Amino acid sequence: MDKGKTPAQDVSAMMAQGVEQAREAMESYLKFFHQSMSAAPFAGTELNKKMTAYTQQNVEAAIGFTQKLTQAKDLQDLLRIQTEYLQSQLKSLTEQAKDLSETAMKVTGRRG
Repeated sequence: MDKGKTPAQDVSAMMAQGVEQAREAMESYLKFFHQSMSAAPFAGTELNKKMTAYTQQNVEAAIGFTQKLTQAKDLQDLLRIQTEYLQSQLKSLTEQAKDLSETAMKVTGRRG
């Protein structure tokens, strides 16, 4: 521990560094995902575009979540941040799954 720094400041600095590393990893994943999707058999379709947009949206949400976690003031605040994130992601993923299912059915010519 550096002199003059409290343990909480050290933990905060370590968490900030971890968040930055996680952000870089997620951005690398997103780049790989974009490259993979462009080589997919359905590249250029509405389904591909939506999957790519939703992946981007979910990665950005995860990055925002990790950044908020580093700003939690106490355990209660941390739990509130986590609960809000999980609730919003559950809602978002449900909507995304419904939309992707409908889009896939259009692409394959099936009716739901």
